Amino acid sequence: MKKVIAVLAIFLILEITTPAQATKDDVVVRVLTFNILHGATTKGDFDLDKIASVIKNADPDLVALQEVDFKTNRAKKYDLATELGWRTKMAPLFGKAMDYDGGAYGEGVLSRLPITSSRNIPLPHSKGNEPRAALEITVELESGEKISFIGTHLEHQRESTDRVAQVKKINEVFLSNQYPTILAGDLNDLPDSEPISILKRHWKDASGKDGKATFPSDKPTKRIDYVFYRPMNRWEVVKAEVICDSIASDHCAVLSVLKLISL
Repeated sequence: MKKVIAVLAIFLILEITTPAQATKDDVVVRVLTFNILHGATTKGDFDLDKIASVIKNADPDLVALQEVDFKTNRAKKYDLATELGWRTKMAPLFGKAMDYDGGAYGEGVLSRLPITSSRNIPLPHSKGNEPRAALEITVELESGEKISFIGTHLEHQRESTDRVAQVKKINEVFLSNQYPTILAGDLNDLPDSEPISILKRHWKDASGKDGKATFPSDKPTKRIDYVFYRPMNRWEVVKAEVICDSIASDHCAVLSVLKLISL
């Protein structure tokens, strides 16, 4: 008798919390943030289908992508946001943070919902550090209500003060938003750090104090990827998960399911 051996890639889903229930009449938004390692995967084989499969399996309405290349040499001249949008059947948008390797590098967002407006906000950075940006879209829900969604990627140098300056800029620009707002991304700092504490003065962490580690994806030990929302009286967390695929990226993805509260 022939033996059949099935080889399965490591794919771990860690449920963080399920504090609320949603009914069919509720307005629910599924939000994913995912640092995609500029498309390389941890094997270095540039497998966009592998990355897309993580996104599709999460079934999000909105996705914040970090480490997104736009027609760089290392990304084989692909526009990664557009390629992943095509593979996931979502509308893509790229926000440039800097020129890089024959193309550009920055943030990406994907949306299943109609995009009504967008803006890309440069964030402050020290000389010699990478430029950073916060890419925002405003979308219209099936209910007719509008929400804003921001994807960002903060400075990675451990001793840098740039993250503090960057979250202050995010607050300066986005706290006055007209619509309920979700902020998601790789923030490169721990929950009790100064930058995250500054955000928490005005934004609510969707994963709460029990949020699981998100990096590295094979054996997560640090929580540096987040979904935040505001104002706090307009949102309720239905579910929050960490999704770890050790091949697709060196970061786990974070999924938050949020219910919009009508006033």
